[in-house]
Amino acid sequence: MKILCVADMIDPLVYSDQIKTRYADVGLALSAGDLPMDYLEFIVSSLNVPLHFVFGNHNLDEYDYYISGRAGSSNDMMERQRGEHNFSSGLIHAGNHLRREGQLLIMGLGGSMRYNKSENQYTEFQMYWRIIKLLPHLFWNKLIHKRYVDILLTHAAPAGIGDLSDPCHKGFKAFLWFMEKFKPKYLLHGHIHLYDMSAPRVHKYCETTIINVYSHYIVDTDTTITVNIEENKNNV
Repeated sequence: MKILCVADMIDPLVYSDQIKTRYADVGLALSAGDLPMDYLEFIVSSLNVPLHFVFGNHNLDEYDYYISGRAGSSNDMMERQRGEHNFSSGLIHAGNHLRREGQLLIMGLGGSMRYNKSENQYTEFQMYWRIIKLLPHLFWNKLIHKRYVDILLTHAAPAGIGDLSDPCHKGFKAFLWFMEKFKPKYLLHGHIHLYDMSAPRVHKYCETTIINVYSHYIVDTDTTITVNIEENKNNV
Protein backbone atom coordinates (compact mmCIF):
# COMPACT_ATOMS: atom_id res chain seq x y z
CA MET A 1 0.00 0.00 0.00
CA LYS A 2 1.15 3.52 -0.76
CA ILE A 3 0.63 6.03 2.03
CA LEU A 4 0.64 9.80 1.62
CA CYS A 5 2.25 11.28 4.73
CA VAL A 6 2.13 15.00 5.52
CA ALA A 7 3.41 17.23 8.33
CA ASP A 8 4.26 20.81 9.29
CA MET A 9 3.60 22.70 6.06
CA ILE A 10 0.95 22.91 3.35
CA ASP A 11 2.67 21.41 0.34
CA PRO A 12 1.57 22.93 -3.01
CA LEU A 13 2.03 19.53 -4.68
CA VAL A 14 -0.64 18.13 -2.36
CA TYR A 15 -2.86 21.19 -2.05
CA SER A 16 -3.51 21.25 -5.79
CA ASP A 17 -6.23 20.50 -8.28
CA GLN A 18 -3.88 17.78 -9.57
CA ILE A 19 -3.96 15.83 -6.31
CA LYS A 20 -6.30 13.14 -7.64
CA THR A 21 -4.07 12.27 -10.58
CA ARG A 22 -0.77 12.85 -8.77
CA TYR A 23 -1.69 10.50 -5.90
CA ALA A 24 -4.19 8.21 -7.59
CA ASP A 25 -2.47 5.08 -6.23
CA VAL A 26 -2.50 6.22 -2.59
CA GLY A 27 -4.64 4.03 -0.32
CA LEU A 28 -4.14 5.81 3.01
CA ALA A 29 -3.06 9.20 4.36
CA LEU A 30 -1.28 10.02 7.62
CA SER A 31 -0.57 13.39 9.23
CA ALA A 32 2.26 13.81 11.74
CA GLY A 33 0.98 17.12 13.07
CA ASP A 34 1.17 20.92 12.86
CA LEU A 35 -1.29 21.19 9.99
CA PRO A 36 -4.68 22.93 9.79
CA MET A 37 -7.70 20.66 9.74
CA ASP A 38 -9.08 22.11 6.52
CA TYR A 39 -5.92 20.94 4.74
CA LEU A 40 -6.43 17.42 6.06
CA GLU A 41 -10.09 17.54 5.06
CA PHE A 42 -9.03 18.59 1.55
CA ILE A 43 -6.85 15.47 1.30
CA VAL A 44 -9.65 13.20 2.55
CA SER A 45 -12.29 14.65 0.27
CA SER A 46 -10.00 14.70 -2.77
CA LEU A 47 -8.50 11.22 -2.49
CA ASN A 48 -11.41 9.52 -0.71
CA VAL A 49 -9.04 7.61 1.55
CA PRO A 50 -8.88 7.32 5.35
CA LEU A 51 -6.62 9.83 7.10
CA HIS A 52 -5.18 9.14 10.53
CA PHE A 53 -3.53 12.05 12.34
CA VAL A 54 -1.83 13.22 15.49
CA PHE A 55 -1.54 16.76 16.79
CA GLY A 56 1.80 18.53 17.01
CA ASN A 57 2.61 21.58 19.11
CA HIS A 58 0.92 24.06 16.74
CA ASN A 59 -2.51 24.22 15.02
CA LEU A 60 -4.27 23.08 18.19
CA ASP A 61 -7.67 24.76 17.69
CA GLU A 62 -9.45 21.39 17.74
CA TYR A 63 -7.11 19.62 20.15
CA ASP A 64 -9.42 19.76 23.19
CA TYR A 65 -12.33 18.50 21.11
CA TYR A 66 -10.53 15.33 20.03
CA ILE A 67 -8.75 14.72 23.33
CA SER A 68 -12.04 15.01 25.24
CA GLY A 69 -13.48 12.14 23.21
CA ARG A 70 -16.39 14.17 21.84
CA ALA A 71 -15.37 13.52 18.25
CA GLY A 72 -17.48 10.65 17.00
CA SER A 73 -19.72 10.64 20.08
CA SER A 74 -23.50 10.30 19.87
CA ASN A 75 -23.87 14.04 20.51
CA ASP A 76 -21.29 15.01 17.93
CA MET A 77 -23.64 15.07 14.95
CA MET A 78 -26.33 17.05 16.77
CA GLU A 79 -23.77 19.59 17.93
CA ARG A 80 -22.59 20.03 14.36
CA GLN A 81 -26.14 20.37 13.05
CA ARG A 82 -26.93 23.01 15.67
CA GLY A 83 -23.78 24.85 14.67
CA GLU A 84 -22.35 24.72 18.17
CA HIS A 85 -18.97 23.62 16.84
CA ASN A 86 -17.13 24.17 13.59
CA PHE A 87 -14.99 21.07 13.87
CA SER A 88 -13.51 18.87 11.17
CA SER A 89 -15.09 15.62 10.03
CA GLY A 90 -13.86 12.58 8.16
CA LEU A 91 -10.58 12.41 10.08
CA ILE A 92 -9.38 9.69 12.47
CA HIS A 93 -7.49 10.85 15.54
CA ALA A 94 -4.68 8.38 16.26
CA GLY A 95 -3.23 10.19 19.27
CA ASN A 96 -3.06 7.94 22.37
CA HIS A 97 -4.80 5.18 20.43
CA LEU A 98 -4.07 1.98 18.56
CA ARG A 99 -6.07 1.83 15.33
CA ARG A 100 -6.44 -0.77 12.63
CA GLU A 101 -6.68 0.31 9.01
CA GLY A 102 -7.05 -2.65 6.71
CA GLN A 103 -4.14 -4.91 7.60
CA LEU A 104 -2.11 -2.08 9.17
CA LEU A 105 -1.88 -1.51 12.94
CA ILE A 106 -1.29 2.18 13.69
CA MET A 107 -0.39 3.79 17.00
CA GLY A 108 -0.28 7.55 17.54
CA LEU A 109 1.75 9.63 20.00
CA GLY A 110 1.50 13.30 19.12
CA GLY A 111 3.08 16.32 20.77
CA SER A 112 6.58 17.61 21.37
CA MET A 113 9.08 17.81 24.18
CA ARG A 114 7.90 20.22 26.88
CA TYR A 115 9.48 23.65 26.42
CA ASN A 116 6.95 26.34 27.43
CA LYS A 117 4.11 24.49 29.22
CA SER A 118 1.62 24.90 26.35
CA GLU A 119 -0.78 22.20 25.21
CA ASN A 120 0.42 18.86 23.86
CA GLN A 121 3.93 19.13 25.27
CA TYR A 122 5.43 16.38 27.43
CA THR A 123 8.36 15.55 29.62
CA GLU A 124 10.26 12.35 28.96
CA PHE A 125 8.50 10.69 31.91
CA GLN A 126 5.08 11.76 30.60
CA MET A 127 5.80 10.23 27.19
CA TYR A 128 6.83 6.95 28.80
CA TRP A 129 3.61 7.02 30.83
CA ARG A 130 1.50 7.54 27.68
CA ILE A 131 3.09 4.42 26.21
CA ILE A 132 2.58 2.41 29.39
CA LYS A 133 -1.15 3.19 29.34
CA LEU A 134 -1.34 1.63 25.87
CA LEU A 135 0.42 -1.60 26.84
CA PRO A 136 -2.83 -3.64 27.18
CA HIS A 137 -3.73 -2.73 23.58
CA LEU A 138 -0.24 -3.60 22.36
CA PHE A 139 -0.32 -7.00 24.04
CA TRP A 140 -3.80 -7.63 22.63
CA ASN A 141 -2.47 -6.92 19.13
CA LYS A 142 0.40 -9.34 19.73
CA LEU A 143 -2.04 -12.02 20.83
CA ILE A 144 -4.52 -11.54 17.98
CA HIS A 145 -2.36 -10.25 15.11
CA LYS A 146 1.01 -11.80 16.10
CA ARG A 147 2.67 -8.37 16.20
CA TYR A 148 2.35 -5.27 18.37
CA VAL A 149 2.08 -2.48 15.81
CA ASP A 150 3.14 -1.67 12.24
CA ILE A 151 3.34 2.13 12.27
CA LEU A 152 4.14 4.44 15.17
CA LEU A 153 2.90 7.88 14.10
CA THR A 154 4.45 10.71 16.12
CA HIS A 155 5.08 14.41 15.84
CA ALA A 156 8.47 14.54 17.56
CA ALA A 157 11.52 12.56 16.48
CA PRO A 158 13.31 9.88 18.49
CA ALA A 159 16.19 11.13 20.63
CA GLY A 160 19.41 11.44 18.65
CA ILE A 161 17.94 10.35 15.32
CA GLY A 162 17.05 13.30 13.13
CA ASP A 163 16.14 15.58 16.05
CA LEU A 164 17.73 18.90 17.08
CA SER A 165 19.46 20.02 20.27
CA ASP A 166 17.11 22.87 21.29
CA PRO A 167 14.46 22.11 23.97
CA CYS A 168 11.53 22.29 21.53
CA HIS A 169 12.94 19.97 18.88
CA LYS A 170 14.73 17.48 21.10
CA GLY A 171 13.55 13.92 20.49
CA PHE A 172 12.19 11.39 22.99
CA LYS A 173 14.23 8.53 24.44
CA ALA A 174 10.88 6.83 25.03
CA PHE A 175 10.60 6.26 21.28
CA LEU A 176 13.97 4.46 21.24
CA TRP A 177 12.74 2.16 24.01
CA PHE A 178 9.48 1.60 22.14
CA MET A 179 11.30 0.58 18.95
CA GLU A 180 13.57 -1.78 20.88
CA LYS A 181 10.68 -3.51 22.64
CA PHE A 182 7.80 -3.44 20.16
CA LYS A 183 9.60 -3.30 16.78
CA PRO A 184 7.20 -1.31 14.58
CA LYS A 185 8.04 -1.46 10.90
CA TYR A 186 7.90 2.34 10.65
CA LEU A 187 8.16 5.37 12.89
CA LEU A 188 6.82 8.36 10.98
CA HIS A 189 7.34 11.84 12.44
CA GLY A 190 7.38 15.52 11.54
CA HIS A 191 8.40 18.55 13.64
CA ILE A 192 11.94 18.80 12.21
CA HIS A 193 11.72 21.15 9.23
CA LEU A 194 13.88 20.17 6.28
CA TYR A 195 14.81 23.42 4.59
CA ASP A 196 17.22 21.44 2.43
CA MET A 197 14.92 18.84 0.91
CA SER A 198 17.94 16.74 -0.07
CA ALA A 199 18.89 16.32 3.60
CA PRO A 200 18.67 12.74 4.94
CA ARG A 201 15.19 11.97 6.22
CA VAL A 202 15.25 8.16 6.41
CA HIS A 203 17.06 6.25 9.17
CA LYS A 204 17.08 2.76 10.63
CA TYR A 205 16.98 1.78 14.31
CA CYS A 206 16.72 -1.85 15.35
CA GLU A 207 14.00 -3.20 13.03
CA THR A 208 12.25 0.15 12.47
CA THR A 209 12.54 2.49 9.50
CA ILE A 210 12.30 6.08 10.76
CA ILE A 211 11.09 8.71 8.28
CA ASN A 212 10.75 12.45 8.73
CA VAL A 213 7.63 13.13 6.63
CA TYR A 214 7.97 16.94 6.73
CA SER A 215 5.98 18.57 3.90
CA HIS A 216 4.98 15.28 2.26
CA TYR A 217 6.39 11.83 1.72
CA ILE A 218 5.12 8.64 0.07
CA VAL A 219 5.64 5.46 2.06
CA ASP A 220 5.25 2.20 0.16
CA THR A 221 4.66 -0.53 2.74
CA ASP A 222 5.51 -3.17 0.14
CA THR A 223 9.06 -1.84 -0.15
CA THR A 224 11.76 -2.61 2.40
CA ILE A 225 14.04 0.36 3.10
CA THR A 226 17.46 -0.38 4.59
CA VAL A 227 19.62 2.52 5.75
CA ASN A 228 22.72 2.42 7.91
CA ILE A 229 21.83 4.33 11.04
CA GLU A 230 25.38 5.42 11.84
CA GLU A 231 25.94 6.86 8.37
CA ASN A 232 22.72 8.88 8.58
CA LYS A 233 23.32 10.13 12.14
CA ASN A 234 26.62 11.60 10.98
CA ASN A 235 24.73 13.63 8.38
CA VAL A 236 21.97 14.99 10.65
